[in-house]
Amino acid sequence: MNGNAVTQFRRAGRRGHCPCCARELPLTFHHLIPRKLHRRKHYQRHYDKATLAQGIYVCRDCHDGIHRAYSEMELAKGLATPEALLSDPELARHFAWVSRQRRRS
Repeated sequence: MNGNAVTQFRRAGRRGHCPCCARELPLTFHHLIPRKLHRRKHYQRHYDKATLAQGIYVCRDCHDGIHRAYSEMELAKGLATPEALLSDPELARHFAWVSRQRRRS
């Protein structure tokens, strides 16, 4: 993933290539620091609103897999960058499996 893959949150979904599985599908927004943690004092003290709003667009299958594999706290502490998500061995196996699935619109 290149540096421009991280983006600010926008509600409107879009269609494109998922950076995780490389399929072209409608994409959903994944917050790199999960929204559930934004109201916690630690995150409010250590991150500004723009940083908390950063995320990447991924397909629904990859998004679900990310949240099934790790809790919100694990995502915020260890997988808060696109590079960390893509280099994680457990997620890499899931992304490889998803990439072989039939594309659904």
